[in-house]
Amino acid sequence: MSDNTTGADEGADADVSRSVDWTNAIGDGGLVVVSNRQPYSHTYGDDDISVEVHAGGLTAGLDPVMQAVGGTWIAWGDGDADREVVDGNDCVPAPPDDPGYTLRRVWLDGEEVDDYYYGFSNQVLWPICHSALTNVTEWERYWEQYRSVNERFVDAVEDHTEAGDIVWFQDYHFALAPAIARERVDDTVLMQFWHVPWPAWDTFRGCPHGEAILEGLLGNDLLVFHVPRYRENFLRCVETVLGDAAVDHETGTVQYNGHSTQITEFPMGVQVDEIAERASSDEADEFWADFTEKYNVADTVAIGVDRLDYSKGIPERLRALEQFWERNPEWRGKLTYVGKSSETRSRIDSYQAVQERIEAGIERVNDRFGTDDWTPVLSFDEYISKKALASLYRHSDLALVSPIRDGMNLVAQEYVAAQGDDDGVLVLSDQAGASRLLDAALTVKPQNTGAFTDAIERALSMRGAERRARMQRLREQVSENDLAAWTWLNLRAARALHDGDGSVREPGLPTGG
Repeated sequence: MSDNTTGADEGADADVSRSVDWTNAIGDGGLVVVSNRQPYSHTYGDDDISVEVHAGGLTAGLDPVMQAVGGTWIAWGDGDADREVVDGNDCVPAPPDDPGYTLRRVWLDGEEVDDYYYGFSNQVLWPICHSALTNVTEWERYWEQYRSVNERFVDAVEDHTEAGDIVWFQDYHFALAPAIARERVDDTVLMQFWHVPWPAWDTFRGCPHGEAILEGLLGNDLLVFHVPRYRENFLRCVETVLGDAAVDHETGTVQYNGHSTQITEFPMGVQVDEIAERASSDEADEFWADFTEKYNVADTVAIGVDRLDYSKGIPERLRALEQFWERNPEWRGKLTYVGKSSETRSRIDSYQAVQERIEAGIERVNDRFGTDDWTPVLSFDEYISKKALASLYRHSDLALVSPIRDGMNLVAQEYVAAQGDDDGVLVLSDQAGASRLLDAALTVKPQNTGAFTDAIERALSMRGAERRARMQRLREQVSENDLAAWTWLNLRAARALHDGDGSVREPGLPTGG
């Protein structure tokens, strides 16, 4: 069996996170994580079965924790060879090369994937949470499968949970699971992190089955959002929809159906030290030299890293860049915008539509301003290593992060972490959760093309002293709120609730010796 990781630096990440005393964070019980995507999948190669590491923010944060405490991670088994390696209980040791915990796989057939994942999760809850009501598409079968799949995941939770455990649900795929689990498992802490925004009541009122969604989430003992406004939006929705709920806005406590749920916020971060190390590596330097030569990149570079999602504001960004080159012809040939993209959910019509808009926008800008030896917008979607991505961040003079709506946006923080001693400028949408944390960024409203263009002009003309001061403050903010701190706060809050002290804010990040 071969190891085909999606990033070459996994070992370094785990070593840093293992230095934290995670067993102290969760107490005497175990940890059960429930997520839609799994940290590892098995696929058929040419001659054998390969292991793919899904190196996203959640996996990077929780995989080393799970290795330290020896818990169970429950996820959808989506690899084509996943069934070949599990035991009779649908479990496989993880990580495959150095087992430290159990990965329990839940199987979904084609209809379940279409209706639970592409249907209710991503054509109902995703657009609702991102305030895109016109993109909501709902069929009754979506809801039926969503409810059924949530019950199936709770079946797996029952199999792997004992008294005193923490069960940590992740994201909007499992809005019903906590209330279901509340009826089935005893003496456990049920908690959930909601990775996307929570909308205001006037938007949420358009959510099909909204009352059931709220009741499901209130099955948690602890429900955590990125920033205070999402927390407050949720409390107001509960207050409006569930007339019997007692809502305390000051403490964030909701009493409903004889159960108390604590609502709070912990902003999610990134692995700051690891990203900085990658950005300064020899591989990163080699990548940048090869990349700039291959694509004839201009001396000044702007970067954008996105999934091709309608919430990311990419067409708006392209309009601002087009207007920038129109207003500033002296920058033609001197600035290259590099768009590193990844395709997502392309079978959904609204995603296909925005991908077509992006392609048309790139073609329009390049046709209008490009020359034989300069391409204004360089867009590519091929896989690159973590070190190569960090190299793109580090060598870019400005980052354009312009979501229409975003729960946090880790790209903004990754850019800052990769800057090291360099002094790039972060241009950040005020609709990203990260804008509350990163107050030294240049903040823009993505749909205001003129102001967005002004921000690009300001970033490129900013004096060195101001650039250095802004980036130093951003680095401090990102470092203080890194991924390990986020994980620690969530787990310590769960333990505090279990121990009955009522405190969900435990400062500091003590390390093991």
